[in-house]
Amino acid sequence: MKINIQTLGCMKNLNDSQQAGALLESFGHKIIENPIDADIIMVNTCGFIDDAKRESIDRILSMANITENDKRKKLVVSGCLSQRYVEELTEEMPEVDCFVGVNEYEDLPQILERVYSGERLSIARPYDHGPLKSFDRKLPENPYSMHLKIAEGCNNGCAYCIIPKIRGPFRSLPMEDVIKEAEKLAESGCKELVLIAQDLTYYGKDIYGDFVLPELLKKLCRVDGIQWIRLMYCYQERITDELIDVIASEDKICKYIDIPLQHSSDRVLINMRRKTTQSEIQSTIDKLRDRIPDIHIRTTLIVGFPGEDDDDFDNLYDFVEKNKFERLGVFKYSCEEGTAAAKMPDQVDEKIKEERLDSIMNLQMGISLENNKKKIGRIMPVIIDEIEDDGYVGRAKYDAHEIDNSVIFTAKGDQSHKVGDIVNVKITDAYDYDLVGEEA
Repeated sequence: MKINIQTLGCMKNLNDSQQAGALLESFGHKIIENPIDADIIMVNTCGFIDDAKRESIDRILSMANITENDKRKKLVVSGCLSQRYVEELTEEMPEVDCFVGVNEYEDLPQILERVYSGERLSIARPYDHGPLKSFDRKLPENPYSMHLKIAEGCNNGCAYCIIPKIRGPFRSLPMEDVIKEAEKLAESGCKELVLIAQDLTYYGKDIYGDFVLPELLKKLCRVDGIQWIRLMYCYQERITDELIDVIASEDKICKYIDIPLQHSSDRVLINMRRKTTQSEIQSTIDKLRDRIPDIHIRTTLIVGFPGEDDDDFDNLYDFVEKNKFERLGVFKYSCEEGTAAAKMPDQVDEKIKEERLDSIMNLQMGISLENNKKKIGRIMPVIIDEIEDDGYVGRAKYDAHEIDNSVIFTAKGDQSHKVGDIVNVKITDAYDYDLVGEEA
């Protein structure tokens, strides 16, 4: 069969789609880009917050227009939305031939055969406990920058988050499997390795009885071919002295760390069920900046959490203004059924959420410009993501693909580069979220 796989949501979803693609190809199926030509269209959905759910539903309905015009085609919906709402979706969306959750990828070849023969299926099993399993992945044509999922699920129990109910408890991928996958990626041409999990810093606790991310990082730094290693989603309370020392001492590890702080007000942090305080957060930030002078800290914040009052928001605004984060994203609190926060009193009005989001982002725009201007005159390595008629678009080590800043630059003389090349660039100008330069 010809199968088209579409992925919405996070890199963890993309990882699942790549594993599904490799498995289906091993059974003789062909993964194709155009849904019009497919026998089966599979939409891998996100069900985390309202905006993601709406995007997923819109994509499903768009693909249903294709399959309803050709009854030989089948529509399969997989991923977090299916896992979370399998019964409701099965009843409300008869145009979908199959709903599968996030735990059925091993069985997809058999499931899709049954669907293509005319069965309508709905399957969303809970996760098995135990270490995460390793699977081959269908890689893009030029895998110069690749994520590597080192764990699944989460044990943190934040009040606003539905992920543990969708993805299950935290389960690490054994260290030897992580290294093997990194080596395979390097052999395929990967230069930038992006480590992902719901909580990177929890890595290994379930298997080895301790948090062993620093040990894993040291081993990954020995993999030939990998030049940059990026850390996404590190919980502040487990950013230890040992982890900071490894980031500081290993040249391959980007001086960049993603820490989802969510808030600074102690009262809000308690209500969020975060296991930290503003003082502890500030201590970690200060330690990172002291021991890694070039560190770029990325964080995400939530405004409008139930009970967040003006004093709490002022605290958050002052916290951002003081710390001048190099990279920052803000989300309006999304009331998700099944979470502890959904039942909390004092839900914040949507208009107030919007005003608070705009206020923080306007502040951050000025901070970002200020930080970017400091880079004018510097020479830094840049990895190329896009080739344009008049130059290149890439990223410095301080930026993650598609979510952070870009570097727009021209080549020296008649030099020609390709996507994935790492080029030294001298920065000549700066904007709010982008840098401009020329090859050094």
